[in-house]
Amino acid sequence: MTPDIIVIGAGPAGLMAAETLAQAGLRVVVHDQMPSVGRKFLMAGRGGLNLTHSEPLEPFLARYAPAAAPLLDAVRAFPPAALIAWCEGLGIPTLVGSSGRVFPQGMKASPLLRAWLRRLAAMGVEVRPRSRWLGRDADGGWRFSTEESALHPKAVVLALGGASWPRLGSDGAWPALLPGVPVLPFAPSNMGVTLPWSAPLLAKHEGAAVKRIAITFEGATARGDAVVTRDGLEGGAIYALSGPIRDAVARDGFAMLSIDLRPDLTAASVAEKLGARGRAESVSTMLRKAAGLSPVAIGLVQEALHAGGAGRGDLAALVKALPLRVTGVSGLARAISSAGGLAWEALDENFMLKAMPGTFACGEMLDWEAPTGGYLLQGCFATGVAAAKGVLARL
Repeated sequence: MTPDIIVIGAGPAGLMAAETLAQAGLRVVVHDQMPSVGRKFLMAGRGGLNLTHSEPLEPFLARYAPAAAPLLDAVRAFPPAALIAWCEGLGIPTLVGSSGRVFPQGMKASPLLRAWLRRLAAMGVEVRPRSRWLGRDADGGWRFSTEESALHPKAVVLALGGASWPRLGSDGAWPALLPGVPVLPFAPSNMGVTLPWSAPLLAKHEGAAVKRIAITFEGATARGDAVVTRDGLEGGAIYALSGPIRDAVARDGFAMLSIDLRPDLTAASVAEKLGARGRAESVSTMLRKAAGLSPVAIGLVQEALHAGGAGRGDLAALVKALPLRVTGVSGLARAISSAGGLAWEALDENFMLKAMPGTFACGEMLDWEAPTGGYLLQGCFATGVAAAKGVLARL
């Protein structure tokens, strides 16, 4: 039997749309091309599933770009408090971390996903894995690799994902199945940056974390940690600025960052502490004892010194504003999320495609990006609810 509603994509947005529709008494079938559901969701939870954030709603909304009215309205209608209540309704308590981020109490995604799938099954939602959407036929029917003939449901919700982590299912191939629908090119978001490290620095510090730093780019500053990789830097402090950095590299071919290795100290305090040390001490010893730098942070300062143009007298300035020239960014395959996707102009206020009446879209396939910290999953859940409500309004 053709179901009332077909949802294509079994990530957080698609499953939330399916739940909302099933609660309204509709028969829902979810198709997903992967062998199992929620693969990217599970991967995101390996280091602790960051569901949402506890900051006030208005600054929360300011994290999204572009600030599309339908997206912001969706989060207002299904805010962090609603997502927390939904999670706890599954029997999964939540906790707020020291940074304000909200996690399931057990930190993992798998118990939450199992409880969610049990609820969906009890509501009559059917999930069909290994079922790839093949497009539409001449009569407007929806074709799938698992179906002998095209299906004609009352409505369809597309939750096809972005283009990051393609091995987990979000391969960004779906625009070819929506001819004539405006789609912005995908670009990496929340990704690392490329830096030309020297061989000695990599030999000593590859994989080391530079902790409690502040990175500034084009007037914006982000605090957190970063990890030295073979190609450059990754980590929360970088991810928070990755969008503007990506755009600058695309525009100018490079981007200049400034890293404050001791944001808890003033420039005058650092200069005073370093100035009190004896000239016989090595640079490494001065930076360790006077400035309290870790070995990897000392390595970054020495890298700048060896690049030329700076001497011992510049150490305080380097500790407080270490310049780094970014030459590129990590690609989509290594990015946490992606920018670009289905243009907002393609949708009406109910998340329905203007060119395809009865077809709705949600989740990462839409053109929006946000930093890590719970904003990504909140956007996916909220737009899943909004698209489902759009279906109900149409029906």
